[in-house]
Amino acid sequence: MAFTLYSLLQAALLCVNAIAVLHEERFLKNIGWGTDQGIGGFGEEPGIKSQLMNLVRSVRTVMRVPLIIVNSITIVLLLLFG
Repeated sequence: MAFTLYSLLQAALLCVNAIAVLHEERFLKNIGWGTDQGIGGFGEEPGIKSQLMNLVRSVRTVMRVPLIIVNSITIVLLLLFG
């Protein structure tokens, strides 16, 4: 199995899919990463945990429709070309 640009893009797609399916109430709340974590005051830098949670929420919000399209294209390409 060669390391190609297609395999790199496919790995990135799988990582974005993994981020998109994380559910806050079912999974993230159980490990202490829920939405009810303390929010810093004005002028305070947000911690790494809150920045990662914002990234997860942003990926779920922004990438929902593009992920459906890219996953469909990937499935069709794999069916056609193996």
